[in-house]
Amino acid sequence: MSLHDRAAVVGVGETSYLRGSKDSALALQLQASLTAIRDAGLEPGDIDGVVPVGITGAPAEEYIANFGLVDLRFSAVVPHGGASGIGALQAAAAAVNAGIAKHVLVPSGRNVSSGDKAGVRIHQMPQFRLVTEFEKPAGAIAPAQLYAPMARRHMELYGTTSRQFAEIAVSTREHAGMHGNAVMTKPITIDDHQSSRLIADPFRLLDCSLESDGGAAFVVSSPERARDLAQPPVHLAGIAMGHPDSPSSITQRPDLTKVGIAKAAPIAWGMAGLGPDDVDVAEIYDCFTYVVLCQLEDMGFCAKGEGGAFVEGGRLRLGGALPTNTHGGLLSQGHMLGMNHIVEAVRQLRGTAGRAQVDGAQVAIATGYGDMGDGGLAVLTRGSR
Repeated sequence: MSLHDRAAVVGVGETSYLRGSKDSALALQLQASLTAIRDAGLEPGDIDGVVPVGITGAPAEEYIANFGLVDLRFSAVVPHGGASGIGALQAAAAAVNAGIAKHVLVPSGRNVSSGDKAGVRIHQMPQFRLVTEFEKPAGAIAPAQLYAPMARRHMELYGTTSRQFAEIAVSTREHAGMHGNAVMTKPITIDDHQSSRLIADPFRLLDCSLESDGGAAFVVSSPERARDLAQPPVHLAGIAMGHPDSPSSITQRPDLTKVGIAKAAPIAWGMAGLGPDDVDVAEIYDCFTYVVLCQLEDMGFCAKGEGGAFVEGGRLRLGGALPTNTHGGLLSQGHMLGMNHIVEAVRQLRGTAGRAQVDGAQVAIATGYGDMGDGGLAVLTRGSR
């Protein structure tokens, strides 16, 4: 069964992204959720489905209690790290299409300032059991240490350079400066990137995403119901999830340069009836600069090994051939598990992205990248009432 044009994103919401928030993860989720619900022209009582995102995601019972939901008909948890936002969108769309629920809320929020850092949090996730047991004792603890060999392998095979990674960091920071809700807005240059301290070879500080607090949410309804709501609908044209080979251990994969989105992309493009050449704006999960480059290849924007050359020359900047992460992404806006990528894609298609708006955007993509390389691609199109 295809989900092509069988669901629409009707409301989006975010809190401020910052460091040192005084609000709990739950409070941030609820704030973002209320914003998304009201953005759609709905009331909390209209929500009859909830798919919380992230290991900090509050269970559906919290939404029943805090929003006074009296008839929650669908709830699910998608445990795929940064790919969970796309997986939750897929689950919400399936529930709406099947008639199980009318309006499904997908919320996320976290406060990492008051808790454990990424190197601790990821080892609390069940899918990291093998890494925790066999690789953590050897020093592979934090995400940068786990993903650095993937980037280094790509460099050794294809001649990809650190300066090409810098192109991604610089364009993303430029976009964050236009947004108004971003943690890092000071412009950077390629030389700034090259002089930033080494974290885990080949990743430098400016190759790495932020640790930040905040919340983001969206609401999914049927296209028929969307026509009567407050905002122009954004239709789901195609969506898919994919998992890499050797999903529980990066070091044991036959090809370190390929991730789960390589399996998801052909399905999502086929469902949408579109391809890379049709995309006006891309919101690509960017936990590290290399991950953007890798996904561009695996989605078919260029051949494997050509990602370094593809990102050069301002191609990813506003005014370039493929404006990418127009909100500043995880690298500069804030780390919200890729949920902020979906929110930004919706705003781009509504034409409400402010200074970072891509003129005439009709097709946008949002991707997710899980902590073990799970990948998801959503192809979104501008709808009409």
